[in-house]
Amino acid sequence: SEEEKEKKKKKKRGGGEEVEEEEPDESMLDWWSKYFASIETMKEQLRQQEAAAAEVEEKEEMEIAEGSKGQAKNKEKSKAPKDEKKKKQQSTPELPEKKNKQKIDELKVFNKELETEFDNFEDWLHTFNLLRGKIGDNDDNATEEERIVGRFKGSVCVYKVPLPDDIAKEAGYDPNFGMFQGIPSNDPINVLVRVYIVRATDLHPADINGKADPYIAIKLGKTDIKDKENYISKQLNPVFGKSFDIEATFPMESMLTVAVYDWDLVGTDDLIGETKIDLENRYYSKHRATCGVSQTYSIHGYNTWRDPMKPSQILSKLCKEGKVDGPHFGPGGRVKVANRVFTGPTEIEDENGQKRQTDEHLALSVLRHWEDIPRAGCKLVPEHVETRPL
Repeated sequence: SEEEKEKKKKKKRGGGEEVEEEEPDESMLDWWSKYFASIETMKEQLRQQEAAAAEVEEKEEMEIAEGSKGQAKNKEKSKAPKDEKKKKQQSTPELPEKKNKQKIDELKVFNKELETEFDNFEDWLHTFNLLRGKIGDNDDNATEEERIVGRFKGSVCVYKVPLPDDIAKEAGYDPNFGMFQGIPSNDPINVLVRVYIVRATDLHPADINGKADPYIAIKLGKTDIKDKENYISKQLNPVFGKSFDIEATFPMESMLTVAVYDWDLVGTDDLIGETKIDLENRYYSKHRATCGVSQTYSIHGYNTWRDPMKPSQILSKLCKEGKVDGPHFGPGGRVKVANRVFTGPTEIEDENGQKRQTDEHLALSVLRHWEDIPRAGCKLVPEHVETRPL
């Protein structure tokens, strides 16, 4: 990852020619190359937003300052620099985009929790806290958090009978059999949870020297992992780069806690901070938050497809569950889902450079625009890294 950073710095310093010379070798790239390229893109987008906001502010100030005298003259003058700025803004961000597209595939880096982006994954499953009743005056001071004895998850719908036509159509099936058809059964299910922890930033200092010795602790149900021996010495921005596999059973074990502790030679280790993730909501969400959808489908290299199901299998399942017509793969790189037609490449290269026919790219192009599908469509979670406050 350090080499990649150096390369990027060189590219930035050098002119256009140097960029062309430095075609990264596929075999040299790994997930980290992808991650750092994505972070650059995220920073670039934030810079653009700030620049746009500053420009709007500047424009407003100018308009206030112009007043009534000599308005026409001033307008002509202020227009020219503004247009120049626009051109500059348009021309500069395009270059890095092109560069990244040719070179490194990217993932989405969210600078917040995934839940805030997707309405807490409560598209149909809502969570209600069950509180202990108050016995006497003593309980008046108890916080709601202390009174929680369990959580109820479910969905409540109230309809006027007979049902209006739009509701009957929306459901896609006969509503007289109830509105909760197609909802998964209530039986316990066993899942394998894989947690990737990339890095932590701006941790609170826990030692006298103003630093910390952070390590990761993960808790899910009865599983309690403390990665104590791999603590990172004197660091407030540690790069962990770790993955953990945990087997769990929903609904009993669904709240994952990821914590960062400060390692101490003497005494107990201090908790720096923790974050809790409701895995069950993600698992059952229509946004499919189990494994993010990549931008491209590849069967080798740093960009290998990681989901246990291939794009075509995911698409067939979504169409079946949403009672959507399709997918119908046709000649010439076309696929029809509902009343929409999508196009894409139909060949894939293996490690030896041999090409063969595949429908996976086509299926992936539909998944990436699943929100455009009428009635059943919604935005699917992309391949990503999320940022969670501790």
